[in-house]
Amino acid sequence: MLDGFVAVTRVAELPPGVMKWVVVDRQRVLIANVDGAFFALRDSCGHAGSSFSEGTLMGYVLECPLHYACYDVRSGKLLSGPAAADVPTYQVRVEGDTVYVKP
Repeated sequence: MLDGFVAVTRVAELPPGVMKWVVVDRQRVLIANVDGAFFALRDSCGHAGSSFSEGTLMGYVLECPLHYACYDVRSGKLLSGPAAADVPTYQVRVEGDTVYVKP
């Protein structure tokens, strides 16, 4: 196992363009697959705490379902919308068919 990383899903369970939430260290974390690259960020919009997993993924842009704030899944950076701050991201590693996240 990778030092400090937690297994969260299998690659086959998350095809490109799909995202889902998982629990890591008692926190909801969103895992997104963008063209075969995996990214992880907190599953909560900085504006009103809405769950990103119910939002829309368009390439690297994640749109919040509540007030349509947009974030870059690679960095958690706020791109537009009513939110005032970026969201935290997590390190991701893929080994074999398993996706790992470092809390």
